Amino acid sequence: MERGTFSTRLGFILVSAGCAIGLGNVWRFPFITGKYGGASFVLIYLFFLAILGLPIMVAEFAVGRASKRSAALSFDKLEPKGTKWHLYKYGCILGNAMLMMYYTTITGWMFYYLYKMVTGAFVGMAAKDIGGVLGGLVSDPVTMIGYMALAVILGFGVCYLGVEAGVERITKFMMTCLLFLMIALAVNSVMLPGGENGLAYFLQPDFSRLTKYGANEVIFAAMGQAFFTLSLGIGALAIFGSYIGKEKRLTGEAICVILLDTFVAIMSGLIIFPACSAFNVDPGAGPNLLFITLPNVFNHMAGGQFWGSLFFLFMTFAAMSTVIAVFENLIACICDLTGWERKSVIKMGTVTIIVLSLPCIFGFNIWSSFQPLGKGTGVLDLEDFVVSNNLLPLGSLVYLAFCTSRYGWGWDNFIKEADTGNGVAFPKWLRFYLTYLLPLVVLYIFVQGYIAIFGH
Repeated sequence: MERGTFSTRLGFILVSAGCAIGLGNVWRFPFITGKYGGASFVLIYLFFLAILGLPIMVAEFAVGRASKRSAALSFDKLEPKGTKWHLYKYGCILGNAMLMMYYTTITGWMFYYLYKMVTGAFVGMAAKDIGGVLGGLVSDPVTMIGYMALAVILGFGVCYLGVEAGVERITKFMMTCLLFLMIALAVNSVMLPGGENGLAYFLQPDFSRLTKYGANEVIFAAMGQAFFTLSLGIGALAIFGSYIGKEKRLTGEAICVILLDTFVAIMSGLIIFPACSAFNVDPGAGPNLLFITLPNVFNHMAGGQFWGSLFFLFMTFAAMSTVIAVFENLIACICDLTGWERKSVIKMGTVTIIVLSLPCIFGFNIWSSFQPLGKGTGVLDLEDFVVSNNLLPLGSLVYLAFCTSRYGWGWDNFIKEADTGNGVAFPKWLRFYLTYLLPLVVLYIFVQGYIAIFGH
């Protein structure tokens, strides 16, 4: 069947970056950085982003572009005859579908908080009452289903318009708005009285801060954030490689995506750290930072309703950029597997994802007694564990092995595809590292993820 295409290189970079950015970057990055030492942690994170994220991203792009297919058929087309690499297509489809089974719920929360902020619901509200807003939301399955369904319908609606007219055009608009919103919010935060201490914590390295948690925990946290922020290993980025031409080498394209991803993470820190410092708030407060702490900060800030509305608009754009990208991957996979017409797949997919997202929502209320990973956990934690701690690292190992092993696509084919076009060449001297050392690093992340959850 005929493939969609991107009209411009900028479209490819922005859509790929939109897939990578998501809430893990703009929400999780600041509170992990706050917890593990500020600027010194950021330097370690950037180091692992380069040595972990970049090679795996190039591998995904190369498999996508060489095959001109989604993960559903890319391995079938490129694998040596008689091998079984194509079986991982089911891991890719499962990973993308399961990610959307809980990501759409959290995206719905962003829409809910945006509505609350725009309508002034937080104005004059006491701190304890702001803390109760999230509790009230998660205990109300009907409201959560409504906002989750809004996210799903909007995401598939964009995909319904097509790759170029929908996914590329609207993601470019959202990403452009996202960048301008971030700059405005960052300038406002940096200029807050009392924000300079937070700025210094975020920008001035002090490696003595790392001793609080120990080098092993800090390094694992930096590795994990660098690895998971890019959504590698489930073909979510490979699909966009299948939509681009051969004009540019893939290493340069991956660098552009990672730089944009990193810019958004850094700007998130510039928004959150000075604001937390100005209002004496702990930036390492965990998930509560977004839904309880920051609404309180905006409530005490001059023009807080305006800035709070912009902040949650920015968060909503960040979340929806990932939703649209992953939906596009799922649509392409199902179309490639079945040959069904794209718009029919979208209609079925809308209903399917809404139904599949219900367990996550019910896990907060009517199924709250189900605590699969220990006390205080729920369905969302289980779904995130399957995706983040299993499918992403193991899938990345599949892509690495496929691109380096003579039993897979092989190093020579990978390098030929990665270096087709103009731009930055992939360093061929990294062959040993990609073949033997990087898989060990990914396995370390995989094992440590299990130890972190079940080892206590």
